[in-house]
Amino acid sequence: MNTINKKLFECDAYKEMLPYERFINAGPESLTDAELLAIIIRTGSGTLTPIEIAHQILNLSGGKERGLNSLYTLTLDELKSVHGIGEVKAVKLKCLSELAKRMAYQGSFSGTFFESSRQIAGQYMEKMRHDDRERAVLLCLNNKHKLLNETVLSIGTVNSASVSPRDLFIHALKTGASSIVLLHNHPSGDPTPSRADVELTNKISESGNMLDVRLLDHIIIGNQSYYSFNEKGLLWQ
Repeated sequence: MNTINKKLFECDAYKEMLPYERFINAGPESLTDAELLAIIIRTGSGTLTPIEIAHQILNLSGGKERGLNSLYTLTLDELKSVHGIGEVKAVKLKCLSELAKRMAYQGSFSGTFFESSRQIAGQYMEKMRHDDRERAVLLCLNNKHKLLNETVLSIGTVNSASVSPRDLFIHALKTGASSIVLLHNHPSGDPTPSRADVELTNKISESGNMLDVRLLDHIIIGNQSYYSFNEKGLLWQ
């Protein structure tokens, strides 16, 4: 914040400004989380101001996280439970969280070449860890580990996502992949593989060796954590 804006921030008149006016005078970095949300919410409920509504949203406990991160996990119904939030505003808030997720994903992308499981997990962590259903994603790579294609194979339930090895390899062969990486998330936040995860990994790895399309890794995304079959030395070679 420059000297002029700092002096403005310290004066009483500035403190009484509405969030929109404060944004215009000192920029978005001067606003609190609640004030930023209040600008998105725009109007109050008659009994509550936009900022009061924003504070109620930030304090909702329905999601797995609190504060702004709760927007990832709160449902439309949970948002609409706040007085003053109807369907239109709830949808806008969910769109806001999706935009933030996509921006974080794009911002974390350091190139199209993958060098490690940790790099891949780090890139896809924000994109997948907030999903409330299991999502299976296939990365198709060339022989230098350059990303050729990314596709969602399936979107399942809260605890399972069906992946067909046949469909997986049809897609990989169509893209001319030399190797592949399979990712899926665990909405519970615990990336520990299930027996079905292990069996699927072994089947894909064995089939890939026969088709000369190597499974480099199967990565399970949890909440700020991941499990790599490659790092654990559990892939069939």
